[in-house]
Amino acid sequence: MAFRDVNARRHIGLQQLSSLALPGRTLLGPMKSCKFVVDESTNQSTLICSAVRLIESLDLTSAAGQLLNETIQAQNKEFKTGMSTLLFLVGAWSNAVLECLQQNVPVSAIVSVMSEGLTSCCERVQCLQISIHDINKELCSSSVRPNAFKSKTCQTGCESFLNPQILLYFQKDISASEEVIPINSCSHQDDDCNFNNCLVSPVPGFGSTASLVKPVGDKSTSVTSGSGVIASSCNKQKLTHSRYFSTLGEGHFSSQQSNFQGYLSEQSADPCECYGLGHLAMTLSHGNQTSMKLLQTIVAYQQERAECSGSSQFNIAEIVTCCLLGLPESYSCVSPGFVTLVSPEQATVIKYFEDKSLRILLMDGDLTEQYRHLGFNRPCNVRTILEHPSLQEGKAGGLWLSSMLDILVSFEVNLVLVKGNVCENLMERCIANGILVIGSVAQDVLRAFGEVTSAQPVTYLTQLNASCVGSGAQVELWKASDDRAVDLGELLPVKIEARGIPLLTAVLTTTVSSKMQLIEDQFWTSVYRLHHALNDDKVFLGGGAVELLCLSHIQMLAEQPLQPANKNTVKESHNPWLVASATECKSVVLQALASGWKQYLSVVMYNTAKAASELEACTLVDHHLKKAADCGSPSAYILKELRRSDLLSGGSGPFANHGDGLKVYDNVTAKTEAWRRALDLVLLVLQTDAEIITGPKKNPLLNSHVSSDFMFL
Repeated sequence: MAFRDVNARRHIGLQQLSSLALPGRTLLGPMKSCKFVVDESTNQSTLICSAVRLIESLDLTSAAGQLLNETIQAQNKEFKTGMSTLLFLVGAWSNAVLECLQQNVPVSAIVSVMSEGLTSCCERVQCLQISIHDINKELCSSSVRPNAFKSKTCQTGCESFLNPQILLYFQKDISASEEVIPINSCSHQDDDCNFNNCLVSPVPGFGSTASLVKPVGDKSTSVTSGSGVIASSCNKQKLTHSRYFSTLGEGHFSSQQSNFQGYLSEQSADPCECYGLGHLAMTLSHGNQTSMKLLQTIVAYQQERAECSGSSQFNIAEIVTCCLLGLPESYSCVSPGFVTLVSPEQATVIKYFEDKSLRILLMDGDLTEQYRHLGFNRPCNVRTILEHPSLQEGKAGGLWLSSMLDILVSFEVNLVLVKGNVCENLMERCIANGILVIGSVAQDVLRAFGEVTSAQPVTYLTQLNASCVGSGAQVELWKASDDRAVDLGELLPVKIEARGIPLLTAVLTTTVSSKMQLIEDQFWTSVYRLHHALNDDKVFLGGGAVELLCLSHIQMLAEQPLQPANKNTVKESHNPWLVASATECKSVVLQALASGWKQYLSVVMYNTAKAASELEACTLVDHHLKKAADCGSPSAYILKELRRSDLLSGGSGPFANHGDGLKVYDNVTAKTEAWRRALDLVLLVLQTDAEIITGPKKNPLLNSHVSSDFMFL
């Protein structure tokens, strides 16, 4: 058997990675171009705008394709963001490695230099990190624009995402005459990198600031339609027009269960922190305003509850989604409790249960006769005659249905939430007996209802006892923002809640079926960006600043004069030739690594129509690289351009701030992990893609002129 190292002209694995990553170029950047994926078997189409959905739709029969799929799925499972960056860099760096191979650069040199270069980049860009505390501190000292929220368009835009039956965040009547109360700014201390000077007050109209006003004369005071607060702990004035803080006795969130009654007092929370989360969600949204407004509503709700109960200010486990097809997107809102879809037959039971306190049962598994919990071991020395008796119309299946129904009736259970599947025959019998059974309920939902109703999950109904049944649950048909019950035909939305439940449901609506998955993916991406930013307690300055600094840093390393290999290093190495080759080829490999960052910046600029072509975008990137090099400090140059809001864009591009000085941030861990995973995949394929030849061809190869290319085993 003969083994041959990969031929540069026939490196199939890297070529496959490059081809698979090519369709994802349009998914890069804040202005993504969506794609339609058509199922040939059903002719149904789905609109996608993420690398995860793209990879799921491609034919990945090759080994390289399978590795790419596993890498992207791992990134998606852990972060829910950064997959498009990962996919693009896989393609860019695959092409770069192929070019290195064409120049006869050894594989060992490519692996070592690229790995060291990426590590050096990750260390270099740490100066572009900004802590969440610094963001909040800067927001406290920002100035207020008092007329920002008098726009009717802004008010209606924000209200469309709220269900007035549950969250009354706005009062419709705004005082005609208001006098603005100025704000005393907090004292501000600049940090070493002077990042905070880059930050200014956020964009009005996004629901992120609140004007401080007082009534003139005897006219009634009203609440403006902001979703955040600008104030400081050193501000001695009182907030009179804030969604979160109010000294008015009549200010309350209204809900049918009186959940989380009353606004927070001014002394009960840190106003900088409350404002900062809403603003942070905005800056991490990357232009997706629908998801951003829903997320800001969730943040406001959880922050208010956190002050009442002492729970976490942002808990991703308390968020679920419900997708409603058939309603306009303006009906999307956030609703306390659990909103899900049921059949019309189940809806008849719900109408009977409205305004009643229900006894609830939680099932941690399937509600079927064949279900066995994970780890279940069948008894030894037992011969199974009939595995699934319920599939037969005999007496055995009917006995199980009757016994299960008798258990539910005997314990007076009204509502059953099941984690897994539900037997259809049992479902029908439960409906006939006035018992509502809902399947496919998430584990977090079961946990939330268990905490507030004292219900204890059971695996089988035979385990049920009186202490496992909870009480206090309520169910009703879900109503849209116009206070009308929604009838979608085959399925109807219902809302299940209990007093004090922390659960929030983001109801996502659209009239275009192919767009439903896209809307849900975008929402969860926004949620997880905020979640990871809070976990990291820091964010990157966005808008291409990080990638530009990486590109500048790598090029600086590549231009450094070559240093001869140390004799001691050569002696310690098992293969001194590898040390020498890595030193000689360092510049070539680093330039190849830098080409990935350059392509990334160019494609994003081209996708956002800030450059007529990728060539023009490359020219603009080169222009900034030259100016950064002439400045002597690339990081200082980048920060300076960010303050001027024209980095890589001439004042209006994707890398600039989105109007009125709103900054753009990126996740730290998710971004750097996407880089590492992309390079690790490329280098893995590089090192494993080789030819193994067996059979009678061995002897002719030994005598041929190409025998030096093979290693015979």
